[in-house]
Amino acid sequence: MKTSYEKIEFLEKMADGITSWIGSIPSLIIHTLLFITSFLLPVFGIVDVDKMLLVLTTVLSLEAIYLSILIQMSVNKSHEKIEDIQEDIEDIQEDIEEISEDIEEMSEDLEEISEDIEDIQEDIEEINEDEDDEDHNERAKKVILKNNVNTNKNEIRFLKDKIAELQHKIDELKKD
Repeated sequence: MKTSYEKIEFLEKMADGITSWIGSIPSLIIHTLLFITSFLLPVFGIVDVDKMLLVLTTVLSLEAIYLSILIQMSVNKSHEKIEDIQEDIEDIQEDIEEISEDIEEMSEDLEEISEDIEDIQEDIEEINEDEDDEDHNERAKKVILKNNVNTNKNEIRFLKDKIAELQHKIDELKKD
């Protein structure tokens, strides 16, 4: 046995099929042939003109009622789909805003790291100038500082790549 949901779903599919068919060229041709036939019946004396007009008017009225119902159903479905799309767009816009904020934060972090690297490089240059006077411990500190600079440079490269990747994603989201 079909549930009421399955019955409604079947009726909606049938309504969609009818709506699609009514808006097609074959439907136009069949309706035209039926109208021509209806008007030729009285000409050949098969049916009285008044009866033909009465039947034709009744059939056309019923068809118009059902067509308006089917069209309204299509409009309602389209409206629901548009609302879903609007919600998706709002979600995407929120994601873009979050990504933009993340990029701004990463840019600020990158600037701070760049400043730190510049300070470390200046310290290293000073250490290099005073190298003749330093003992073994000072040379070890210098090696550690150079290592830190290299590590920071690698982190900066990673952050720059990540920012570029996020910017690329933002551009793609904006295109969609």
